[in-house]
Amino acid sequence: MTRKLQPGKLIAATHNKGKVVELKDLFEPLGFQVLSGLELDLDEPEETEFTFEGNALIKARTAAQATGAPALSDDSGLEVTALGGMPGVHTAIWAGEPRDFYKAMEKVERELIAIGAKDRSARFVSCLAVAWPDGHEVTFRGEVQGNLTWPPRGEMGFGYDPVFVPFGFDVTFAELEPAQKHAMSHRAVAFEKLKAALL
Repeated sequence: MTRKLQPGKLIAATHNKGKVVELKDLFEPLGFQVLSGLELDLDEPEETEFTFEGNALIKARTAAQATGAPALSDDSGLEVTALGGMPGVHTAIWAGEPRDFYKAMEKVERELIAIGAKDRSARFVSCLAVAWPDGHEVTFRGEVQGNLTWPPRGEMGFGYDPVFVPFGFDVTFAELEPAQKHAMSHRAVAFEKLKAALL
């Protein structure tokens, strides 16, 4: 029997403002009070796993233990086919500190040019993890396929959105209206699975 997530306080275990906005948009209409790791000044744990699921669980577990409330985290990234799935779980690291996703997008493009890649397919992967203070935890995975474009286009979205064109579209994630992107993104796919199981 899957444990249900009850409306009330839910910790968004992230310091990424773009992710916080998306998670609030998804959960607040359902009666949740979403508080972010940023608002609560929670420490960011080191992400030491080699999978999106593993890193999402580290973040959710740490936030649930620190706050005594159920915590939700997202570990997501871009997997580029021609680069063997890189940057993958290292998606944010490629952006450096402080995070500069323009540099990260440039790095992806440089690597593709360096190997003379004709294949520009890629996918965004999102893994949502929910952890309760008593140690119960679950994960849900979502993916969206597309192709990379250059130069970056669009002012909306965040991360690698300006270079990702989802299959069936001729605009990037950063050119889509937020509501349209939220309805079809990798995070939205994972969220639909979470909603079916937990809500």
